[in-house]
Amino acid sequence: MIEPYARRMDPWRDVKRHVGRYGAPFFIPEIIDYAKGSYLYTEGGRKILDFTSGQMSSTIGHSHPEVVATLRESADRLDHLFSGMLSRPSINLCTHIAQTVTDPLTKVIPLSTGSEVNEAAIRMAKLVTGKFEVVSFNRSWHGLTEASAGATYASARKSGLPGSPGQLAIPTPYDYRPDFLDGNGNFDWQKQLDYGFAMVDAQSVGSLAACIVEPIVSGGGILVPPPGYLAELKKKCQERGMLLIFDEAQTSFGRTGHWYGFQHDGVTPDILTLSKTLGAGLPLAALVTTDEIEQKAHEKGFVFYTSHVNDPLVAAVGCTVMNVIERENLLQKAQEKGEYLAKALKNLVKKHEVVGDARGRGLLQGIEIVKDKTSKERSEEIGDQITARCLELGLHMNIVCLPGMGGVFRIAPPLTVTYEELDEGLSILDQAITDVENKR
Repeated sequence: MIEPYARRMDPWRDVKRHVGRYGAPFFIPEIIDYAKGSYLYTEGGRKILDFTSGQMSSTIGHSHPEVVATLRESADRLDHLFSGMLSRPSINLCTHIAQTVTDPLTKVIPLSTGSEVNEAAIRMAKLVTGKFEVVSFNRSWHGLTEASAGATYASARKSGLPGSPGQLAIPTPYDYRPDFLDGNGNFDWQKQLDYGFAMVDAQSVGSLAACIVEPIVSGGGILVPPPGYLAELKKKCQERGMLLIFDEAQTSFGRTGHWYGFQHDGVTPDILTLSKTLGAGLPLAALVTTDEIEQKAHEKGFVFYTSHVNDPLVAAVGCTVMNVIERENLLQKAQEKGEYLAKALKNLVKKHEVVGDARGRGLLQGIEIVKDKTSKERSEEIGDQITARCLELGLHMNIVCLPGMGGVFRIAPPLTVTYEELDEGLSILDQAITDVENKR
């Protein structure tokens, strides 16, 4: 018998023998003992500031006392039910989400993970439209199940195995590295988008069902579409009878300063997918759509019946997360702290030759690491060195490590982060960059 938190003599021996690998290497050579607020604590006694909210998921910090209280109450009252049963937590979660999104998004299906909810959204779009082709950005990440993986254009795609049919890519808007220019040498996103859909039209067999994008492309490098882009994208979809899906795994529930990232642009999708930021670190996701689309899907026999759909325990946590965001005015605070963070990151661009660009919105920010500002050549190697030095100094940073997309730090502290913690993290990051530059 082995207790959950038992400290065996050599955990790395057990890791080598029994822990399977599932992608990127395990990040640090230490075992995390517990986490609280904005910090992680190792078994060796180290305190590490977490600038990514776990996997961008601990929206209101690690082990928030209200979430802990909800878990205790729920575990003692309702942990799991037969999937065809309803409970107050799941009903209340659906209602609360519907009250915060833009009409006509009124129907909510609670699920578990980002990959799963994107799978459900794509399945629903195909069923409702009666078509099968799906468009997404060429720097996208939407998951690892069949349809969500098909809409993902990253290293995980290169498995050498057949994928979901009908996948088409358009260029990702990337102002720092423009591929289409206007007469003044500036990024021409309209020309890029027109080109992208001209290619889609050329490749399509006449069965365009949906387009799925993030309002801020996170895995591609914290890329914020220019003003007007998402509205024009929706127009392109409407012209072709496609449904527009926004994947808001990382941009929802206050992360960008609004409840949802799409609210910055005033562009309402046909289907909205939510995950990471809803569950405070627990597996909780939700599909949100219109009454009309939900009704059509139901009439056509839509099925996404999982073992954990509508589970009461995680639904109760989701309700608590939303209540904390409202009660503590975290939407406004995310805007204010985001502006503070963005200003500090732009100063790093001015100060350091290897920091080429800073961008983002609210408390989802990024800096791009380059060999030098003249060539703008992205440097995954320098980024990795900065990451390692940050960890030595007590700061956990997440750098995009997907081949061809690396060299960009994703900075997403909890919405509850303090200004003192922001200053601490920024100071460590500045020191780490300086140390790496001095060794070049």
